[in-house]
Amino acid sequence: MGGPQQFVDKLQRVFDQNLYDPANEPDIAYPYLFSYFDKQAWRTQQQVARLLEKYYKATPDGIPGNDDCGTMSAWAIFSMIGLYPDCPGSPTYTLTTPVFDRVTLHLDRRFYPAGDIVIEAPHASAQSIYIKGITLGGRRYKSYRVSHADLIKARTLRFDLTEKHQTK
Repeated sequence: MGGPQQFVDKLQRVFDQNLYDPANEPDIAYPYLFSYFDKQAWRTQQQVARLLEKYYKATPDGIPGNDDCGTMSAWAIFSMIGLYPDCPGSPTYTLTTPVFDRVTLHLDRRFYPAGDIVIEAPHASAQSIYIKGITLGGRRYKSYRVSHADLIKARTLRFDLTEKHQTK
């Protein structure tokens, strides 16, 4: 693609020119790709919030296209809780803005004896779509990607949100 900035620019054009199709499953990870590049995670947060608002509704036809055994629903659920497994086979998640103040993921204690994972985003709102800070297991976290192992070990993930994007 010509380098990181060229890739980001081309990816942004997909959204700016309305070429993104949420019903085309190869496209669904596109908004999360921004987070792979330094200081571009705000674009993921912006696009995911926009896509949830535009394409997902609490109506009988409230998801784009065919749900294909839950693919579109899973995209929405992961996106709304603030983490998304954007690369199949890689035990990592890209972090984005949760829409809920608090979510508890109940894990099967046979496999995860430490128990549940709690994701918090106090004061989450439609306006506060950008991440100002992240705390993982009570410690400041500086990445927009987290491994499954680190998330399980930490057991808590907290987002501090703002209305203005941060480039960190």
